[in-house]
Amino acid sequence: MPHATYTDAGSGETLVFLHGFAESKHLWTDFKKPLQQKFRTIALDLPGFGNNTANTTNYSMDAMADYVKQQLDKLGVKKCILIGHSMGGYVSMAFAEKYSNMLNGLCLFHSSALPDTDEKKDNRNKTIEFVEKHGVEKFMQSFVEPLFFADNREKLRSKIDLMKKIGTDTPKESIIGGLAAMRDRPDRTDVLKKAKFPVLFIFGKEDGAVPMDKALEQCHLPDNSMVYFLGQTGHMGMFERPYETRKAIEKFAETILG
Repeated sequence: MPHATYTDAGSGETLVFLHGFAESKHLWTDFKKPLQQKFRTIALDLPGFGNNTANTTNYSMDAMADYVKQQLDKLGVKKCILIGHSMGGYVSMAFAEKYSNMLNGLCLFHSSALPDTDEKKDNRNKTIEFVEKHGVEKFMQSFVEPLFFADNREKLRSKIDLMKKIGTDTPKESIIGGLAAMRDRPDRTDVLKKAKFPVLFIFGKEDGAVPMDKALEQCHLPDNSMVYFLGQTGHMGMFERPYETRKAIEKFAETILG
C-alpha cells in the first residue's frame, strides 16, 4: 500500500496547501489543525516530493499545477483558496493562470510571481552542480538553516531538523528537477494584474529568498490584495510565526467567504 500523497481534514469551504521545494505536506500538519475547526483543509505532496515520488519526470510548475487540478477534481473540490509556500506559490501562480475559475482566493506564502533574476538562475545552476557532485544530504546541511531568521534558529532547532530530514528523504532527481523548473519558470506578474480573485501576500522582513524590494514590486498588482509583512521572520512563517500567519489566512478566508 503506497503512502498517502495528501491529507484531507475538517469540513466547510476548502483551503488547499502546497509545500515548497524539498518540503512535503507534513510542513502543514500542526499549522492547519486549528483551521480544520472551520474549513476543509487539504495538503498535497507535489510531484517528486514527500510520498509522491513515483513516475515523476516533469517538474515544471505547469505540470505540477495540472497535477493539483487532477487531485482536486478527484477530491470533488470545485472552488478553493490556494495557499502556496515558496515553490508551492510558483505552482499556485501556474494554477491561477490555467484554472482561475476554481479559485476563491490565493495566498502567496513567502513566494512570488516574479521570475528568477539572472543571478538567481546562476545560483540554481551552481546548486544543481553541487547536488550532482555531493548529493542531497550534504546540500540539506547548508540549505535549510538560512531559511529561518538567525534569531529564531536555536528555539526552532526541532523544526530545522524536521525540514532537513524531509529534504534528505527527497530523491536526487526531484531536487535537481525542482531547481531547474524554478529556474525556468516564467514571469507571472500578469496573472496577478488580471486576477479576479483576492490575493493574500505573506512576507518575512528577513527573508533572503523573497527580499523586501521584490515583495513591494508585486503586492499592489492585484485589484484586491491583503499584505502581511512580518518582522523577525525569514522564509518559514508557518514555524517562525505560526499564530500570526494562521490568523492572516483565517481572516483572509473569512473576508472572502463571509
